[in-house]
Amino acid sequence: MASTYLSLHYHIVFSTKDRIPSISLKWQTSLHDYLGGTVVGLGGVPQRIGGIQDHVHLLVGLKATHRLADFMRELKKVGSIWFHDEIRDRKFTWQESYAAFTVSPTARAAVMRYISNQESHHRKKNFREELSDLLKKAGVEYDPKYLD
Repeated sequence: MASTYLSLHYHIVFSTKDRIPSISLKWQTSLHDYLGGTVVGLGGVPQRIGGIQDHVHLLVGLKATHRLADFMRELKKVGSIWFHDEIRDRKFTWQESYAAFTVSPTARAAVMRYISNQESHHRKKNFREELSDLLKKAGVEYDPKYLD
């Protein structure tokens, strides 16, 4: 085989520190656009970004050379800087942790719809319930005390 072919897509979820509803609907789209631009700047491909006031979801394509932990550190750092500069919220920070799930090519469309429908989805479930469901569906063992 003369070349390397990859499909490395991740559904990434992370929240604001202490799940404080810091992401205002007034500028939520600007934040999502900025995060998407950051993904591009880091060499990734943003396919969908969404969320609500206390967390964000991203579907991104990454290269084999990306290290997920390094990618997340930079993405969250730049997102915090955006908050500090654009929103003038110097106290804002993201929760230290995050969740990342690999996504098969056949599941990408469903994940994009899921991310696009966060507002209606969260009328039924809070972030903790959503994350618990995502972890269970992915077969990830977790201690519920770390979901808070």
